Amino acid sequence: MAQEMLIGDGTHYFNPKGDSRMRKSILPLSVAAALAAPMLAAAADPSPVTGNMTIASDYRFRGISQTYDGPAIQGGIDYAHSSGIYLGNWNSNVASQQFPVGSGIEMDFYAGWKKSFGDIGIDVGAIYYYYPNAEFDGGAGSAKFDNLEVYFGASWKWISAKFYYALSDYFGLANEQAGSWITHKDTGAPIGGRGGSDGTWYLDLTATVPVTKELSIVAHYGMLEVEKYSELDYKDWKLGVTYDLNGWILGAAYVDTDAAKEWYYAGGSKGIKETGKSTVVLSVMKTF
Repeated sequence: MAQEMLIGDGTHYFNPKGDSRMRKSILPLSVAAALAAPMLAAAADPSPVTGNMTIASDYRFRGISQTYDGPAIQGGIDYAHSSGIYLGNWNSNVASQQFPVGSGIEMDFYAGWKKSFGDIGIDVGAIYYYYPNAEFDGGAGSAKFDNLEVYFGASWKWISAKFYYALSDYFGLANEQAGSWITHKDTGAPIGGRGGSDGTWYLDLTATVPVTKELSIVAHYGMLEVEKYSELDYKDWKLGVTYDLNGWILGAAYVDTDAAKEWYYAGGSKGIKETGKSTVVLSVMKTF
């Protein structure tokens, strides 16, 4: 869901993560997307510390690929106190075509408070997306991709909603990036600098419907509105299933967006790829 940069072949594009994600999407839309957020704060394991590892066919954050449509290895660790306070770290490989000069990793750090009152739950917190050494330089100045968001979520039984609000420029999107870095896929014209993009928000609506003890159906709909840069607004949706096979969570989800292909693309040695196009994400997750 993060994004903008100069890729190896000189192509310019906007990488919205990049939201969910980025994220990371922080919801159980599919196993891969669920891991892009502090979901483990509500883990059923009585131990206050839990860990997770995932292998996925693609890292989709808010519907947008963060791995140049390639696979991802992800993992994290969480601490949850009985008071509802939690904190954690989650990590994933990301594509150098989308996050140049960096260490090829996204590191998310988050903290918040989550509590249930019968069938109703609330979740408030903040998350910082960190891309070590990664930066773009569009000629008008360099900038980092790092991003800070606060969020508020509410749930009722198997339905949840979460609202994210960017306190920093949304994954580095400001005059430096927009003025020369983010260019139209066909014309090459820059989107144009209009100031910072703090105030960008993302709304995530998710339903996780249990079918059996092991099988669940997951549906998601998301909306992104980028402050001052409405061309980058889009909606994303997912429909998938998860299956608990003796503690191994198998996931499959159809992911799609209406993100404008002229802005949401990445270029590299394998050509230009639309990072928001429809795909099926397969994943295997294990918590411990």
